[in-house]
Amino acid sequence: MKTIIEPFKIKVIEPIKMTTKAERKKIIKNASYNPFNLRAEDVIIDLLTDSGTSAMSAKQWAGIAEGDESYAGARSFYRFEETIKNITNFKNIIPTHQGRAAEKILFSTLVEEGQIVPNNSHFDTTRANVEFRGAEALDLLCSEGKDPSLDAPFKGNMDTTKLEKLLKKESKKKIPLVMLTVTNNANGGQPVSMENIKEVKKICKKFHIPLFLDACRFAENAYFIKLREKGYARKKVFTIVKEMFSYADGCTMSAKKDAIVNIGGFLAMNDNELANNCRNLLILTEGFPTYGGMAGRDMEAIAQGLMEVMEEDYLQYRIQSNKYLGEHLTKIGIPIVQPPGGHAIYIDAGNFLSHIPRNQYPGWALSIELYIEGGIRTCEMGSVVFAKKNEKTGEEIPPELELVRLAIPRRVYTQSHIDYVIEVMEQIWKKRKQIQGMRITYEPKTLRHFTAKFDYVR
Repeated sequence: MKTIIEPFKIKVIEPIKMTTKAERKKIIKNASYNPFNLRAEDVIIDLLTDSGTSAMSAKQWAGIAEGDESYAGARSFYRFEETIKNITNFKNIIPTHQGRAAEKILFSTLVEEGQIVPNNSHFDTTRANVEFRGAEALDLLCSEGKDPSLDAPFKGNMDTTKLEKLLKKESKKKIPLVMLTVTNNANGGQPVSMENIKEVKKICKKFHIPLFLDACRFAENAYFIKLREKGYARKKVFTIVKEMFSYADGCTMSAKKDAIVNIGGFLAMNDNELANNCRNLLILTEGFPTYGGMAGRDMEAIAQGLMEVMEEDYLQYRIQSNKYLGEHLTKIGIPIVQPPGGHAIYIDAGNFLSHIPRNQYPGWALSIELYIEGGIRTCEMGSVVFAKKNEKTGEEIPPELELVRLAIPRRVYTQSHIDYVIEVMEQIWKKRKQIQGMRITYEPKTLRHFTAKFDYVR
């Protein structure tokens, strides 16, 4: 069928306030040209993130009504724990208020100054938490993943040759763990193959180093494996998910993604001693081990959402609707990361605005133009978010890719909303040479994209 039909009915609606282009010019200027500073009510289509922005189901809301808010030993925790154990087979489940809290606890327990944490690609909070410990967050992305225009099935893979060389070169004490992000968010939402997960695990086992998954989009990754990897077409997504986790020693999870909830997360692992150390830090920073940073109602919603996200009708709709956006933008001539990923479309902003130098942040400039032209809020994934600085000279070193992410919240927007996004993108594409570069007028020391202030280069 040409028409993508949502496998759900809309039961509750939230109004969208329409604004004019003139109004939006004033609004974004007052927000210091930072989309994170916008009031949500001033946004028409919000594609800033798919994290915590999804619509929950009737069964999830029913679970919220049944949430057990006991401080210790809540019934809701045991349902939450049982569901996650059933999916992952990990022995220890530690609830946190969101994914970055799980990262903070894991790295605070395992990672020391001067160490190296390899990943296919670290996302922003993961990188920040590693670097906060004084360690190096090292990306070992496969070569295919570095070419936005290349259409390859698993561009999120880790370069296993580089991983093995690194582990041979460095002592075990230097590498406390290896991580794999599935899907690879910093690299266009590209999936990781089962073959690659198995190979990474084989190398880690050889050097006695634990492997952890950043599993916030585990179901989308599993569905890509079903679609693209030989031997998996007839397997159920649940079976593929179980196999993915079987090769890992633990995971961090932002439930705000593939558990389809608005808050929550967890840390899971097999190592009992490590888990005890993590729980001690959990009590200090998040809460008691049977609620962590969450209410019982949130754990009920997560338990239900983790099962709903693996429903194949839903996943087919999710991947196809994202592909629909990507294909239409490609027809216009707009450069995107190919092929379309699972949770977002990534615009190749460096190519889109090739007249703007990297030190004038073309990705950020494009995100601002998207808001002004159509009230669409997006997130830059380029030189503002991922640039590094030369410690001696202070000079910025841009990342390999200059991207703008259009992250699609789960079960929120219909096809007509996406058609509107396509129309706005086409208007901007036609006048792209008129878009100016940006400069930073204020920035914090870490995660600057959240609170930095900008202005146009005059």
